[in-house]
Amino acid sequence: MTKVWEIDFYSRPILDEQQKKIWELLVCDTQRSFEYTQQCSGAEANARWLQNALTEAMEQWRQSQGVAVSEQPEKIRFFRRQMSSIITRACKGIGIPAQASRRTFAIYQWLQERSLQVYPQHPGYQPLMAPPAQFDPMPPQSLPDALVGQSWSIATLPLSAFSEMQDWEIAFNDPFPLELVKLPADTNIPGLIIFSERAVPLAGWMSGLELAFLKFSPTPKPQLLLETGLVERWVLSNLQDPTLATEVEAFERTKQEAQQLHFLAIQSSPEAQDFAGFWLLQELLPD
Repeated sequence: MTKVWEIDFYSRPILDEQQKKIWELLVCDTQRSFEYTQQCSGAEANARWLQNALTEAMEQWRQSQGVAVSEQPEKIRFFRRQMSSIITRACKGIGIPAQASRRTFAIYQWLQERSLQVYPQHPGYQPLMAPPAQFDPMPPQSLPDALVGQSWSIATLPLSAFSEMQDWEIAFNDPFPLELVKLPADTNIPGLIIFSERAVPLAGWMSGLELAFLKFSPTPKPQLLLETGLVERWVLSNLQDPTLATEVEAFERTKQEAQQLHFLAIQSSPEAQDFAGFWLLQELLPD
């Protein structure tokens, strides 16, 4: 049972009978085995309302999962920076850490479905009222020394290989809901493997960054970037060698063919059989 929640609390492209925006809370776990929705008016959309709604969602979650009343999620992820203050206060009120993150794969998928199947059926639907969520990243920064490896390599694995991830020896990782990905089992999933003699400490540091995705940036100069949190970007490598740039461009193309799914791994050496860190990642693209 996953103990990480994803939430979105924001106005939707629908109006009530008074022509006022309807706000909606979506709550789900990372596999979408639990889902909860509640709506309110714009006048009610504050931290107190959200705290009460999350408390009600918690009660339903405990009942649906058959767990003790003392059980609660380890953290709650959200992706809207403009809602950070309200969500953080509400989560603090129920004693659960709030984490700004782009690892909100389940809530993103759910929002996509509701935008196509639910909101257009509402009598107050206004398709142009609410723009899609946008991420405005910061300029790329140099990686802290603690996060720099000695070398790296591009690799690919078939999607079917990840069904056995629970049997791999991995010191640091973050579960990814593979059941949400609709791809053939033989789809090639590209990834980056970082090698370091300090593999375990490096993976520990990396796991604290709330990893989002890897991306090839061709301008103003070719770079391989690591995006984290909501807006942070780090330069993994300056691709001054044209051969490296071509290799990373191919990585980006393969990533696009795999619905943006890819991985980041950390090993002590190319000969190592275990992973100090391994993360499946997916770049979420706004509509």
